Amino acid sequence: MQTLISAILAASPSPSPSTDPANTFYSPGTIGFIATFGMALGATLLIFDLVRRVRRVRYRAEIQEKLDAEAAGSGAKRNK
Repeated sequence: MQTLISAILAASPSPSPSTDPANTFYSPGTIGFIATFGMALGATLLIFDLVRRVRRVRYRAEIQEKLDAEAAGSGAKRNK
């Protein structure tokens, strides 16, 4: 019986010492930083391009409205 208990206790693994999560350092490193910086830079450039394109479309619409108003105003003067 004593040998059976000794065999069971020897077969069961003892708990391994766990590491403290506060002392564990996790970092994406230089490659992760460069990838994140590239994504942020690309998003910023896309936003600036979108703003530029929207502004250009808005200016074209304003100019078209002014031309239409001038054309309508000069047409009304000719009919008088």
